[in-house]
Order: sequence, then structure tokens, then C-alpha cells
Amino acid sequence: MAGKPRDAEPDGGVTAEEGVARPYGLPRWATAALPLVLLVLVLGAFVLASPLSGVQSGEPLPEVTVSHATLPADDTVVLHVTNDGPEPVTVSQVLVNDAYWNFRVEGSGGDRTLEPRERARVVVPYHWNPGWDLEVALVLSDGTTIGHDVEAPRPSPGFDADVLWTLAVVGLFVGVIPVAIGMLWFPYIRSMSDRALHAVLLFAAGVLGFLAVDAGFEAFELVERIPGAYEGELLVVSGVLGALLLVQSISAWREGRVGDGDGRAGSGLQVAYLVALGIGLHNLAEGLAIGSSFALGRASLGAFLVVGFMLHNVTEGPAVVAPVAREERPALWHFVALGLLAGAPVVLGGWIGGLAYSPTIGAFFLAIGVGAILQVGLEIARMVRAAGGRVASATNLLAFLAGFGVMYATDLLVVL
Repeated sequence: MAGKPRDAEPDGGVTAEEGVARPYGLPRWATAALPLVLLVLVLGAFVLASPLSGVQSGEPLPEVTVSHATLPADDTVVLHVTNDGPEPVTVSQVLVNDAYWNFRVEGSGGDRTLEPRERARVVVPYHWNPGWDLEVALVLSDGTTIGHDVEAPRPSPGFDADVLWTLAVVGLFVGVIPVAIGMLWFPYIRSMSDRALHAVLLFAAGVLGFLAVDAGFEAFELVERIPGAYEGELLVVSGVLGALLLVQSISAWREGRVGDGDGRAGSGLQVAYLVALGIGLHNLAEGLAIGSSFALGRASLGAFLVVGFMLHNVTEGPAVVAPVAREERPALWHFVALGLLAGAPVVLGGWIGGLAYSPTIGAFFLAIGVGAILQVGLEIARMVRAAGGRVASATNLLAFLAGFGVMYATDLLVVL
């Protein structure tokens, strides 16, 4: 009310007038809960009345997703299926290479019927030959056929301490060691001119840009194997935006501390940790891919593949240490922490992918990595501008392109 000052509230607002503070004469908590209570009542009335029951026509089509297949032995094929539809479905028959075959369904309550959102394993005692593709089809009780191809089948290894150790060793060679080697360029980077250092930072941004694009494509490829109930495309988009905004909030919190006079919050070391975090999230997804490939019997983890991953990841080391090149050298334990933050997630991802392979989890982690990397790229550009540099100079743009191109070239060593 004009001319009548109002008291400040703890949340930064002001005390409302009496009539606004107690609308309908009820306490504030009651007015906050009232719309929710009414919504529950309206939903309950709608369900009980079923006003659409008279206009529904036909039955909804069954929706069954085969997320992946595992081959625990050379005489067994296991399909991992999910009923995405609103109605129960019954698996009546299974065809392997156009021939009907015996089968059993595990995890569906002892029968062949899957309730909505229920997952199960369809086990087929079929003797397959390594390298010979399999065409498997589920025939549902209403005649619907769900196909799934198993390309170049290989036995899926079981999991024990030896396998976990193997994945840990592979993760060290793929993630931790290459990043640590790349970080050894730190003394040389410190001796560079400002112009050259800015080019290195943009090179790092190019590295991150390639990782973001690569992870984005992989995430949307996995979407095709995500059960429809999880809305794979929206899951990926939510992961990208969520990670982007989360890391941005951390950055904004850091800038707030700088505004309050906390000098450490504005240091390049904080940016280095953000870069390591973004790379670490990407490498977590890389570990998931390695672990899931191992679980599916497609672990071509030969020496050449590991060498390719090492060359691919060694370029991430300079990206981590470049933000601290113009400051007092951090303590050694900071370098150790940065290296582990960027590289060790490969080991963790390998274990998760091997023990609990899921296209849904894989796509979500990839999306998180994309969002985090995009924000860190913006952080690097902001850092160059704050140092008086120009992000879009010819040298910096070529450096960005070089980072992107080097990652593409080393990635070829992995996929070829």
C-alpha cells in the first residue's frame, strides 16, 4: 500500500499485506496446497467417470523393444526385452533365421506374458556359429513380429574379479595414462607467448568441440535401442541441457565468489577443474562403451585399439593444464587430482557398462558429457577474452580447427 513501508522477508522479498498473506482466511501453507488437492480430486473424478470410454476404438498396438542380445554360450541366445505398451503382451513364438525354435521367458513371473513396463529375458537354446549373423524374431500372441539382428556374434564373457581387473587396466591405459602424458606439456605451455597460449586454449576448445559432437551422435544412435517408454530423444536433450545448466550454475557461483573478493575462485585452476570435469564425463561414457562392448562379446580390445585410444586421449592433457599456464604453478596434488578427474572415469564407466549394460544409461551419460563440454568450451572463450585476447582471431580459429581435426584423425585409429 502506498506510503506504508513493508518489512523485509528473509528470502529478500517484503511482507505482504494481511489480506494477501491470508487469502480466503487460510494459512499460507493451506493456500499453497489447495490447488494440488483440487487437482488430485479432479483427476480422481476423471478416472472414475471415464468420459472417454464410449469413444475409444480398437486396441492399442503392442510395443516391445529388444534393447540388446547376449550370448553366454555357443548354444544360447538371450534377448533382453521390455514391454513399452499400455497393455500386457504374450510372446507366443520365436524364430531364429526363419525357423521356429524353443524358448523360455525369464523374469516375467514364470509365464510368457509381460506386463506394461516389465522387462524380461527371452532365452533361446540355439547353437550359433561365431561370426555368422543371426536374425531373431519374437512373434506375439496377436501376430505382431518384433525383429532383432545379432551381427557377427561372439560369446559374452561372464564377470568376475579377473574381468573387473582387466577393465580397470584397460581404463588406466585408455584414460588415466594418456591424460597424464598430455599434461607433461605444462612446462612448455608456460613458456609460450600470450598469443600462442590463447591458440592452445582454442585448440583445447576444438578438442572439446569434437568430443561433444562425437558423444552427441553416439547418444542419438543409442536412442533407437532405448525402450519407447523412456522417450529417448527427450532423455538425451534433458541430459544435455541439465548438465549445461548445472555446470553453468557452478561457474556462476564461482563468479559470485570472485565478486565478493575471493581471489582463488577466479583463478585458472578453477577453470582447469571444470575442463577436467567435462573431459571426465566424456571419458565416463567412453568407458561405458568399452564395458558394454565387453559385455556383448564385441570387445575388440586389442593392442592396436588401446594404442588408438591413447593417441586420441593424450590431446586432452594440454586442454586440462592450459588454463593454469599464466599463474603460479599449482601444487603437485592438483595435477594428480586433475588427471584422475579427467581420466579415471574410463575405469568407472567400464565397470558400469560391463556389469549393468543399458542403452538408456549409456545415452544419458553421453548427453551429460555433451552438456558439460559445451559449457566448458564457453568458459574457455570467456577466459581468453578476460585475458585481453580475441576469440575469433585467425590464429585462434585455426587452432580450434586443428584441435577438432587432430581428434578426428586420432579417432580414425579407434574405429578403423
